[in-house]
Parts: sequence; structure tokens; C-alpha cells
Amino acid sequence: MKGNRAVLYLRLSKEDADKISKGDDSASIKNQRLLLTDYALTHNFKIVKVYSDDDESGLYDDRPDFEKMMIDAKLNEFDIIIAKTQSRFSRNMEHIERYLHHDLPNLGIRFIGVVDGVDTDNEENKKSRQINGLVNEWYCEDLSKNIRSSFKAKMKNGQFLGSSCPYGYKKDPQNHNHLVIDEYAAKIVRRIYKLYLSGYGKAKIGSILSSEGVLIPTLYKREVLGENYHNSRALETTKNWSYQTIHTILNNETYIGNLIQNKVNTLSYKDKKKKMLPKEKWIIVENTHEPIIDSEVFEMVKKLQKTRTRSVGSMEKNGIFSGLIYCADCKHAMSRKYARRGSKGFIGYICKTYKTQGKVFCDSHTVNIEDLEEAVLFSIKNEAKKILKEEDIDELKKMEVYNDSRECYEMQLESIQKRLDKIEKFKRKTYDNFMEDLISKEEYLTYIAEYDDEIKELQKQKDVLVGKSDLQQELNTQYDEWVEAFKNYINIRKLTRDMVLELIDRIEVNRDGSIIIYYKFQNPYD
Repeated sequence: MKGNRAVLYLRLSKEDADKISKGDDSASIKNQRLLLTDYALTHNFKIVKVYSDDDESGLYDDRPDFEKMMIDAKLNEFDIIIAKTQSRFSRNMEHIERYLHHDLPNLGIRFIGVVDGVDTDNEENKKSRQINGLVNEWYCEDLSKNIRSSFKAKMKNGQFLGSSCPYGYKKDPQNHNHLVIDEYAAKIVRRIYKLYLSGYGKAKIGSILSSEGVLIPTLYKREVLGENYHNSRALETTKNWSYQTIHTILNNETYIGNLIQNKVNTLSYKDKKKKMLPKEKWIIVENTHEPIIDSEVFEMVKKLQKTRTRSVGSMEKNGIFSGLIYCADCKHAMSRKYARRGSKGFIGYICKTYKTQGKVFCDSHTVNIEDLEEAVLFSIKNEAKKILKEEDIDELKKMEVYNDSRECYEMQLESIQKRLDKIEKFKRKTYDNFMEDLISKEEYLTYIAEYDDEIKELQKQKDVLVGKSDLQQELNTQYDEWVEAFKNYINIRKLTRDMVLELIDRIEVNRDGSIIIYYKFQNPYD
């Protein structure tokens, strides 16, 4: 004879929550529990446990309490599972066949659906269970199509649908589908772009931010914004800015006011696995929100990344001017020119349009590599002399760097202090909960220890920032070192790839072989 130990299984999905918000709470966890408890008592079943999954889809079987229930079933903890309907247990036909018609019967466990009359002890309603399973799955398929269609329409309308905003933005309190600037994080984003345009590599930028105690985006969202945010690509112990994080920020069009969505999709409505979609299927809408970065600056960074990528590898192969030299007339990149005879090899550059399409489209615009190096070397020396004489301009630049850095430090200090204040409130609340017997002594001591550890870590970060209080003197020293290094360009004898990348934005070659050099002296944020 089968036992009467019963468990109740309750489930609420996102769709149910929407209905409850509109006034129909018949599917609420509370009402499900009342219904099932009344049924169990009426039929003399002994309730030994209640399992409840909130905001979980019935298509998947990796629901937290569902998994616990199936483990307990194998441990012979109960004899009967009672749910409101079969669809509360599962909306997946494959799972209905597996659990209701195989696993549970083999374990000697009975399933009852109170409202729809499902009972696995009754062989006569097996066909109706299977039909219900198909209907429930069709419902999910149609619902999935409707939701996807609705989401795509919203995306095309420029509405942000992400669960978490890109670093530097937050959701508009008046419209959660619209992004507004988070001033503190936006300041860090601007600084990343500025550092990259100043010649710092992505790994070096990450090292600078980490050494200054700037929270990585994941921790910033959790500790400062209070979001329940999880980055599946990062380890929980990660606290340092990575190359990939900097790379992502430098290539995210969100920062110029554009929304790019629909980049990934699930394989099907029954599978949680995601795949990247081809670029032609992405949904891109321009000017949906206030930009953090000017589009001109974004394009400069984009171009500079290509240039630096080309510089990787042998300089014998790429040359120190690779990616920087263009035809002054057609504006296309110059092509390498080689000697036809002898072993001299690479001898200079020639217009690529002329080389591939002939003089009908452009002239040769040839320049000898030795002449080019000599002209660039002379120009750099000359420009260095002029820049070093502009002491008034240097002082203005120095003050601009100081003001930007000071503001950044102050915002970091303010952010840390807010978190410290919040933790103190948590500690007081934890003490109140302990005194009211809402938590045990062991739980109280564990929570307090965790809070104290976080306070120590935040205090360390604060001490580092406070230790930089004499920022003006520090920046004066850094600026003087930069000027001293630049003086070396007055007497340089040989060009290097790093030197060219640091100073030159573009070189154009005229028909007569003369060149025009465009320098990077102008700050893109001026």
C-alpha cells in the first residue's frame, strides 16, 4: 500500500506575475498553497514539505526547488507530489514523458494536478495528460514567438531591453527603457578613452585603474548601485580591470548614443543556450540617448586600434609608417614599393589606387623610404622645439589634467564613503534582527564578520586615495617628466615605431613626393 506523505509544488512564472500586477492573483504562490493545502487535508494526505519556485519557467527542469524535490524523491522522502495543474509541474512535453510517465512511477511516487484532474495513479487519463502536455508546449511556443516579436519591435523603436545597463549608464527612473548617464562611471569611461589616445595600451590602462582602487564594472554595479549583477565571464574573486574590459569599453557604440541589440539569441524556446547572431541581424538605432563620448573621438580610437594592430609583428615586414601613410589626392592608403632589380627590396611607398587601377584614377605619388624618414625626423625635431617654447599653453594643459584627476579622485572618495555608510546601516539592522530573534547568533556573527571585512577593504581603498592628496605636486612632477622626455626629440637621430605612433596621426604624400604630417598635439576633448 502506498504511503500518504505528500509534498506541495508551487510555481510562479513571469507571465503569472504580470497577471497578478493587473489584479488577478489566482496563480499567486499564496493562493496555490491554500488550494493545495486544503486538497491534501481533505484527502487525508500528510504534508511533509513544500517546494516553491518563483519567477521560473515551466519549460526547464533546472528550477532550484524542482531540482531539490527530485533529489528528495530519489531519497524516498515522500510518496505524492501535489500541484495546482500539470503545467505548474512542467510545460515541456519531453519532461512530462520523462518524469510523469517514467521516473516518478519507477520511484513509486504519484503526481496529482488538483485543477485539471491529472492523477498518475489513473491509467485512463494518460492520453489526456499527453494531450495537455502538447497543448502546454504549444502555448509556450506561441508565447515565445509573441514575446520575441514584441521585443524586436521595442528594440527597433530604440528602447533599451537589457537587464543591466552598460557601465557609465543607468536606467531612467521615469522610463526604464531609456538610458541616462551615471556621472561617476561616465567619468571613468572618458578617462579610459583619453588614456588610450594618449598612448597607453589597454592592459596598462587597466593596471592604472586597478592601482587607484577604481571598482571594476561588476563590483561597481553590486556595491555602489546595489544591483544583483553577475558577470558569467568573470571569476567571483576578480577585482582588477582586465584587458578585455578596457577593449569592450573602447569598442562599445553605446557611448556615442547608439543602441546595438539583438546580438545573441537562444537556440529555441526550449533551450537556454545562446548563440551569436550575424551582424546583419543586429538591431542598431542611433541617437537614442545622451552620448558619453564624441563620435569623432570614438572614430579616432577605432582607427588607432587598427593602426596598433598593424604594428604587431616584425617591423621588417610592416615598417614604422604602416597604417599612417596616405595619398594626398585620392586619400587611400599607400602601398609598399619594391626595387625591380638587385637585393634592395623595400624602397618606399606608392599610391595604391595608381598601382592597382592606373593613372586614369590617380597619379603615382611615390616617396622614397629614406627621404620619408629624413623628412619626418626633421619635422619632429622642429615641432618639438616649437612646443617646448609654448610655456603658457603647457601650464593650461597642466591645470586641465589636474582638474580632471582631482574631480575623479573626489568622486571615488564619495562613492567609497556612501558604501561605508550603507554597511554601517546594514550592521545596525543585523543587530536589530538578532535582538528580535529573527536570526541566530551564528548568523549574526557571520554577517558582521563579512561586513567588517568589506569595511577594511574599502578603508584601504580610501587610504590610497587620501594618500594622493598632494595631487598638484604629483602631477607637476609627471608633467615635468613628460616635458623632459619630449626634449629628447630635439636631438633624435633615428625614428622608432613607438615614436611615430605617439606623435603622428597621419602622413599624406603629394604628387611631387613632398609630405604633409598631421600631428596628435590637439587634445580631442578640448
